[in-house]
Amino acid sequence: MLDRPAPNTAPLPEWDLSDLYASLDAPEIEADLAAARQAAEAFETKYAGKLSELDGHGLAEAVAAYESIEEGFGRLMSYASLLYAADLSDPAIGRFHQTMMEKINDIAIRLVFFTLELNGLDEAALQTALAQSPKLARYRPWLEDVRKLKPHQLSADMERLLHDKAVTGRAAWVRLFDETMAALRFAVTDPETGETEELGAEETLHLLSDRDGAKRRAAADALAKTFKENVRLFTLITNTLAKDKEVEDRWRHFERPESARHLANQVEPEVVDALVSAVKSAYPRLSHRYYRLKAKWLGKDKLDFWDRNAPLPEDLDEHISWDAAKELVLTAYGKFSPKLAEIGARFFQNPWIDAPLRDGKSPGAFAHPTVPSVHPYLFMNYLGKARDVMTLAHELGHGVHQVLAAPQGLLLADTPLTLAETASVFGEMLTFKALLAAAPDARRRRILLASKIEDMLNTVVRQIAFFEFERRLHDARRGGELSAEDIAGHWLAVQGESLGNGIRLNDGYEIYWCYIPHFIHSPFYVYAYAFGDCLVNSLYAAYEAAPEGFAEKYLELLAAGGSKRHRELLAPFGLDAADPAFWQRGLDVIAALIDELEAQG
Repeated sequence: MLDRPAPNTAPLPEWDLSDLYASLDAPEIEADLAAARQAAEAFETKYAGKLSELDGHGLAEAVAAYESIEEGFGRLMSYASLLYAADLSDPAIGRFHQTMMEKINDIAIRLVFFTLELNGLDEAALQTALAQSPKLARYRPWLEDVRKLKPHQLSADMERLLHDKAVTGRAAWVRLFDETMAALRFAVTDPETGETEELGAEETLHLLSDRDGAKRRAAADALAKTFKENVRLFTLITNTLAKDKEVEDRWRHFERPESARHLANQVEPEVVDALVSAVKSAYPRLSHRYYRLKAKWLGKDKLDFWDRNAPLPEDLDEHISWDAAKELVLTAYGKFSPKLAEIGARFFQNPWIDAPLRDGKSPGAFAHPTVPSVHPYLFMNYLGKARDVMTLAHELGHGVHQVLAAPQGLLLADTPLTLAETASVFGEMLTFKALLAAAPDARRRRILLASKIEDMLNTVVRQIAFFEFERRLHDARRGGELSAEDIAGHWLAVQGESLGNGIRLNDGYEIYWCYIPHFIHSPFYVYAYAFGDCLVNSLYAAYEAAPEGFAEKYLELLAAGGSKRHRELLAPFGLDAADPAFWQRGLDVIAALIDELEAQG
């Protein structure tokens, strides 16, 4: 039979969501819904059509009341979303999640007027109000973000209609994708015994990192076969969501399919364009070069696509227990900052992490901030590989970031995606550097270097290729519905450009676009990973050059949440993402690691 992860000495942790609600039928849920409805109705009665009459103190009171109501919504939806991610296959949980979305949507429609009327305020009057009230001035970053949406907002009736239809529109298609993926089973045939086993997506994808090339190919074939059997549905979902986005973008006068994402990320389009251009120009000296080297190490003229994440021949691929992973990550965090480790340790001391692989559980990993009055939760599928340790370091970084930013309050704690990946990728870098420093011999150092390079290529090169794929897909969709073959053509084009001639894109790979959840959940999210990785490379270089006082400044950056923009936050470190050389410095770090591996032969 196919290899299973080695057993752990202790069971993997499962989260306890009772800090939000005790169960999906807890009476507090209906009570909180009723309270939210009453508060929203009172808020609408008190403020609708009257914002222009308020002074700074009255406007501050209104924003604070709005934030309080939104926090109530956030608590309810956090609970429903976390329950749903933990078991997409349970119909009762699916119904609960959908019902919560519908009920909260019905209540929240009473608040739609608020941001529209804020954008209707005269600029001079708003500045006067900000000067009158320090409490209002604290919300200045949030107000500025709201005001940036003014050119893209529609009439009040149109906004209410879009809000009302959200749960039966885009959200319904996302749910269909998630539940379909969770239900899929992949028939993987063991190349040694000939026995076939039905596996979920997470386990099957995990086999693409197996030491045995025949098992990797078996997993790749199983993935391609099942994806092809469902390609009509995935093609319909992709076409529908792309068209839905095009319609709304057109009405809101967004110039490009990615423009709304840039605005939400509080990042200038030219900064993202500079990042994309720098990464694409670096393909030959990064991914192309590395995969040619890896093919040589594996004794091949080219890697087959299922070899991309294969371990090196000398990598024993040891199983790492949960306790060992926890110790590795917290020790690395603690060497940098005791406070960072202390906050990280809370996630292990409390039931805030859900780590086991289960049938019906969503694939992947994330950190959910919930609401500032509670605490974040971490979600992953831990299989005991080195990459899982890095995933733990990554998600714990998010969790620590969210804890530190929580005192900003709901409206200011949320960090734009471009900076949201900073703490996660920095946590990975701390863990990698600690492991590298402790490497007992050249073999182990080589394995660690290769693993880190591959993680960086997956984070930078692969995500920019994903971003380019989305650009081409959404641009093409404006001309009409796309066939599965059309989508595959765009997918293979960007993959070939980014991976280079060291990898053979065999039959079957053309369908692998269909399982990437970010394309469905959060269009154009993916460049944030590359942004974060290159940013952290530059940030870590600044730390190594001048470690004195760095940790304190870094914790201040995280604690700022969304109250400052990337230029403000990076200025204390002498960094500026608008500087074209900034991205080059980040990419040079990856190139230097490849140089070191290449020198070893």
